[in-house]
Amino acid sequence: MSQSALPALAEVIRSGFVEGRHRGSLVLLDADGTVAYALGTPEQPVYPRSAAKPFQALATLRAGLALHGEQLALAASSHSAEPFHRAAVRRMLADAGLTEAALRTPAELPLDQVEAEELLRSGGEPAPILMDCSGKHAGWLAACAANGWDLESYLDPEHPIQRLARTALEEATGESAAHTGTDGCGAPLLAVSLTGLARAYRALVLAEPGTEQRRVADAMRAHPEYVAGTRRADTWLMRAVPGALSKMGAEAVQVVALADGRALAFKIEDGAERARGPVLAAALRRLGVQDPVLERIASSPLHGGGQVVGEVRAAF
Repeated sequence: MSQSALPALAEVIRSGFVEGRHRGSLVLLDADGTVAYALGTPEQPVYPRSAAKPFQALATLRAGLALHGEQLALAASSHSAEPFHRAAVRRMLADAGLTEAALRTPAELPLDQVEAEELLRSGGEPAPILMDCSGKHAGWLAACAANGWDLESYLDPEHPIQRLARTALEEATGESAAHTGTDGCGAPLLAVSLTGLARAYRALVLAEPGTEQRRVADAMRAHPEYVAGTRRADTWLMRAVPGALSKMGAEAVQVVALADGRALAFKIEDGAERARGPVLAAALRRLGVQDPVLERIASSPLHGGGQVVGEVRAAF
């Protein structure tokens, strides 16, 4: 299927007129792991972007780093750089005898617009610790320090921590990475299928208690604010739906697993963030989730003249 032939996952409705469409691929899994519903080409590889972070956090555990609670959730995060996120990143680094100078994340403003505006009003400026991946990087750096591995080259695909991360993702998806690239934070980026990602998240929530896989899932679900932030859909969903594990990725990738093994993954082809919430809410409803939080997640209004004149809504 050509990319132009991908089905519409969301429609842009302005003043009752279909102004545009966001196309992509989606897969839903039943509790037994079989495909319940699919659109587009979920068997084709995509870059999971930050949806790979639970498995990158798993690499820190397999490297022997004893992360727990908020710190383990932060190692799997795309955080909003709220003050508690920044403090936790600094603590993780300090516990390893490091400072934020060791981070190789690019200097950026907070992912959360409210935090970014507040930072600029207070005279702040872009910094590596503010980049949403700094928690993941801090975990990797702490694991490297604990093992005596080189700190300067920790983002090299052949570095021990990156080999562990690759193995964790490939084992969980049951796939060999179809392509290796570079993520926005500079980390190696591995292309796998949406179906593989949904099955990988399913494996995390169904893993035996106490295993490394389950420790990652449990930390994320217990501390969702550290995975995302106080104004983020992943947090809202994990707080509202017991046992849900949710993680976004850049370019409109989203993966969710429910406590019983039902799971979903999708990628909006043009990376439109405005379509993520409506598609996520519709996919969860198809999986049988009924909770008021879905209305909050689905909300994506369009404005004209200072008034709401339409919305982005799911098309399936």
